[in-house]
Amino acid sequence: MNSSSRKVIFNGKEITYQLERKPVKNLNLRIKKDGSIYVSANERVSSQMIDEFVVSKGVFILSSLERFRELMQYAPQPKQYVSGETFYILGRGLRLKVSEGAKEKIHDDGVYIYLDVKDITDTERKKRLMTKFLDSRCKEVFGEIVEEIYPIFRKYNVTHPTLRIRDMNTRWGSCMPQKGIITLNKRLLEAPRSCVEYVVMHEFCHFIHPNHSKQFYSFLTMLMPDWKERKTLLDRYT
Repeated sequence: MNSSSRKVIFNGKEITYQLERKPVKNLNLRIKKDGSIYVSANERVSSQMIDEFVVSKGVFILSSLERFRELMQYAPQPKQYVSGETFYILGRGLRLKVSEGAKEKIHDDGVYIYLDVKDITDTERKKRLMTKFLDSRCKEVFGEIVEEIYPIFRKYNVTHPTLRIRDMNTRWGSCMPQKGIITLNKRLLEAPRSCVEYVVMHEFCHFIHPNHSKQFYSFLTMLMPDWKERKTLLDRYT
């Protein structure tokens, strides 16, 4: 595969893109979130024709780049684990209060998260303590909801599942019905409890219908008539 950088002008603005020569049938345009632009084309397609193709996509390219710039501008900044930062637990924002203490401990009262550390300047230590705290809340909350919903499925001969909690990039949850495993995304803790219940119910339903067929959605609707409203609320957290 050959790769080269090229430039075109559209409406007075310069567009730089990376041209990749591949054995493809069509001209393909990709724009990544970091603003880089890639075009793949067959060796037989002339560079002039590819430039013209990019120019023809000028409006789309510039609008996409602007949208990605806005997303980056409003993207959550990395936590510094200092007093005043907000952490979301079940849809509620809890403010962090960091104090220096001889004994390290962390707890919350539903409004604040109180973090006592020996060295308040040790960001990595504060991060580890917060991660451990949030992981513990995940196990507590997710486990409780699984236990609440499981009895509904016992009559369908569904075995009690093993709960796994992971960092997941593209899913709120997944399951392996054959192995009796439900996996939930750690970030689900940030969403309201009703959303967590929806994801758990969704995954449990796959133990009966391991697909997204009409039967699956009919079954889900029977057990949780308002699942669409819960999903809409959850989508705000993506």
